[in-house]
Amino acid sequence: MAEKRERYQNRIELLQGTLDMLILQTLQWGPQHGYGISVAIRNRSGELLQVDTGSLYPALHRLEKQKWIAAAWKISENNQRAKYYRLTATGKKQLTRERSKWSQLSDAIAGVLYPEER
Repeated sequence: MAEKRERYQNRIELLQGTLDMLILQTLQWGPQHGYGISVAIRNRSGELLQVDTGSLYPALHRLEKQKWIAAAWKISENNQRAKYYRLTATGKKQLTRERSKWSQLSDAIAGVLYPEER
């Protein structure tokens, strides 16, 4: 029980909208199924960001509805039927906008945390 509590306390909560950007970025590297997206985010973040399925799949459905990603059923590397997602042209444009907003937000936060460096 203590291990689970510690893991929860060390978890980094994502700002609203950040998950969408991370999913779009992951799909920039190529089509992927939901579990693969989750693993890529976890691996690329040094194991700090772990996306639960309860957050991932609603986000994927939302992004698909907005036409930022498209999905098709395929057979996975494990010979399982899986829904693969890919970034659309509209999604690429949205990713550019999201990255710009993230950069502005990061700079603003750094200005508050480290005002002496400004």
